[in-house]
This record gives sequence, structure tokens and C-alpha cells, in this order.
Amino acid sequence: MTDVLRRGRASLAFSFFAQGVAFALLVTRIPAIQDRYGVSDALLPVFLAAVPILAGVGSVATGKLVRKVPASRVLRWSQPVVLLALLGVGAGDRMVELGIALGAFGLAVGALDASMNMLGVSLQRAYGRSIMLSFHAAYSLGGIMGASLAWVGAHWDLALFVAYLPVVVVLLPAALVGSRWYVDGEPVAAKAVVEAEARAGAVGFKVLLPLCLVMTFAYIGDSTVSNWSAKYLQDVLGSSEQLATVPYNVYMVTTLLGRALGDLGVRRFGAVAVVRGGAVVAAVGFAVVAGAPGAWVGMLGFTLLGLGLCVLVPQTFAAAGRLFPGASDAAVARLNVFNYVGFLVGSPLVGALGDAWSYRGAMLVPMVLVLVTLVYARSFAAQPDRYGDGHERPRTVDVGRGSNGL
Repeated sequence: MTDVLRRGRASLAFSFFAQGVAFALLVTRIPAIQDRYGVSDALLPVFLAAVPILAGVGSVATGKLVRKVPASRVLRWSQPVVLLALLGVGAGDRMVELGIALGAFGLAVGALDASMNMLGVSLQRAYGRSIMLSFHAAYSLGGIMGASLAWVGAHWDLALFVAYLPVVVVLLPAALVGSRWYVDGEPVAAKAVVEAEARAGAVGFKVLLPLCLVMTFAYIGDSTVSNWSAKYLQDVLGSSEQLATVPYNVYMVTTLLGRALGDLGVRRFGAVAVVRGGAVVAAVGFAVVAGAPGAWVGMLGFTLLGLGLCVLVPQTFAAAGRLFPGASDAAVARLNVFNYVGFLVGSPLVGALGDAWSYRGAMLVPMVLVLVTLVYARSFAAQPDRYGDGHERPRTVDVGRGSNGL
């Protein structure tokens, strides 16, 4: 494996890490943001919904933009915008300033998520073996780091700007320096791209839709844990307020572990088996949470959820790259939108079912949705006519240009 690819992989992993830190710092300090700007409980959902909606717009725009400029360039400049927008959230004091900062954050996050995964898919093709999970493991590590830094800021009652500034000062120049080594996919002739995108458009609903559904269901499950685990443990299972903060941390740690080891599972057993196994483990996790007699059993369920859900999203992006090798950027950009659809649907869905029915019963809905993944597992199979027999192929390089000379 060439040094170019190794550097490209390391720099992209750092980009995933930095994004995990930034996103965690935003979402874990929502109560402090609400207090700083005087956002009412009625208005808060509007602000929170605007971010994933705008991120979807940013992802779609990136799919069109990368026809003209490399994905590495989109990533190089969207990541600083995300970090500066995070700093803007901490710096303002008027509602309009919050709206502008969150708007910029949402649009840039959509471009960032899409371009990161585009580069990850092309690098995996170059490696000829599964490495996508390692990138998402870096994101999980960044999320843990960001949540820990947020806890420090809250514990010491630091102003948002004071808490965010050192993080941005460290991550922004590091991300810009690292962007020198991003690796784009091998240039494809314009005619080939047009033909590939025409094919993708012609069969998109037939071929890409199963992956879109899996992405949506995975993020419904993820948002259920992130938004409802603490409330569920405290209000339903009767835990203390302090103990109720543990499940999400456990979920993040097990997500990191599952992703760190997941590529080995894909190489050994194949993507289909790993996705099926992840879906079953996640469904068992939701079942344990729904039926838990107490807080500790509930935490066991959230642990299983982390191990199960963590493999689905990275493998979904990888499968899109295999299905549309000549138009993988466009496929990834479209697929990425359903990340935000799941995030938007998950939390309100569980909340509405919990209020109308019961929170135990509400946990069974994402369980059923995750199990639907089993129906679509064959969509994750390797495509022998595209690249690789099974899960491996010879380590020949079909991704060859760094971003240095762009």
C-alpha cells in the first residue's frame, strides 16, 4: 500500500474525528445554548429541526458540486465552516445570530458528511478491503471526546465561547494541514460519469432505496438512544438522575469498539453477514430495553444497541459505492440525506408513541424497523462485476490523486 493512501486514510480519519468532536459539543450543550439565547421550549424544536433539514440541502448540493470540483476540496473548506459556525453559536447573544450560526452549521455539516463518506468509499475501493468502519470509529471517538469536553465546560460553568474556542483553535489548523493529504478517486472520463449517473438515476429507486431505508432505520435507532435513553432510564426504570446519564456514554463506547473491530468482521465474514448480525443484535438490544425490570438491565440493552447499530451506517455507504462505482459520489450524497431523515423522524416518533401509548411500547417500533434491515441485507453483497470477489480484492490502486495540486 502506497504512502499516499496511508496518509490519505490518516488525514480522513482525523476529519471524521474532528466532526465527531464538533457535533457532540453542539448537541450536548443544547440546554446551555437555549439559556444563552432565551430560546423557549416551544421554539427549540424549530431550531433543532432546521439543522438536519439544512444538512440535507448541503448534502444534495455537494452531490452536484463534486461533478465540477473534487470531493477533497469540498471537505477541505466545509470543515472549517463547521468549526467556525460552532464558535459562532457560542459567541452570539441574539436570536438572529443563533439562527445564522446554526444555518451555516447545518449546510456545512451536510457538505462535510457527504464529502467525507465519498472519500471514504473511494479509499476503500483503493485498499480493496473494508476500512469504512475505521473512519466511523474515529467519528465515535471524537463524539466521546466532545461529550467529555462538554461535561468539563458544564461542570466548571464555562461560557460557551470559552469552552468552544480552545477546541476550534486546535482542530481548525490541524484539519487544514491534514487536508493536504486527502485522496480523491481516480479521474473518470466525462462520458463515463454521465453514463454512470444516468444509470444511477434510472435504477436509483430500485437499487438505492433499500440502502436509504436501512440508513433511515439506523438513524431512527441512533436518535432514540441519544434523545431518550436518559429519560427512559430515569422515568421508566426508576434510576437516579446521575445513573441516567450513563447509558448514552456506554452506547458511544460500545459503538466505538464495534466499529474499531467491525472491519475485521467484514473481511472475515462479508458485509451481508455483518449487517445481518448487527441488525439482530440491535433488535435484541431494543427488546431488552423495552422489557427491562430495572436500570442495570436497561443499560445492558443500550450496550447491545451500540454494538448492533454501529455497523449499519458505514456499511450502507460502502454498499452504495459498490453498487454505483462510476457514480459513487452522487449515490453517497443522495444516501446521506436519509441520515438526516432518520434523525428528524426518530426522536419525535418515540416521543409521540411514548405519550400516547407507553415508552416501553415505543421502544419496540425502532426494534421492528431495524429488523426490516434483514430483508434488504442482500443489497450489501459484493458486486463481482464492479470490484472484488467477495469482500477482498488484490490491493491495486484505483484511487490515485491527492489533493495537494488541486
